Amino acid sequence: MDIKLIAVGKVKEEYFRNKIDELKDKINARHRYNINIIEVPDESIPEKQSETVLENIKNKEGKKILSKIEKKDYVVALCIDGKSTDDSKLFELIKRAESDYKTSFVLVIGGSLGLSDEVIKRADYKLSISGMTFPHQLMRVVILEILYNIFL
Repeated sequence: MDIKLIAVGKVKEEYFRNKIDELKDKINARHRYNINIIEVPDESIPEKQSETVLENIKNKEGKKILSKIEKKDYVVALCIDGKSTDDSKLFELIKRAESDYKTSFVLVIGGSLGLSDEVIKRADYKLSISGMTFPHQLMRVVILEILYNIFL
């Protein structure tokens, strides 16, 4: 089973990119799970926009995310209002998806505006890594580090 990490935008910082590549390579080399990172383009956010414009931007990014998700994927949306969990529970979710013959286990990281309602509705599980807000680019490193430790 593949594990897909779908994220909005590119990682600009070289040190984050290097750590992401290192963790991805370590997981792929040691484990039967194959990590695929899929970046969808982010939308530019003009300054001082109305809530309607911001919601439209989030919806555009959401459609790009949904285009990368297959019907038989098990989808976990990273949301601040999701359920807090520990490593063993996340591993249980991966094993459940595998036993349910899901195509892939998909973790979704939104852009700076978060995830669209459509993406959240598609999710099989809403996960909160923390009640605090992290840059979405750093969240890729955090998720890969968690996965690496789970599969040790």
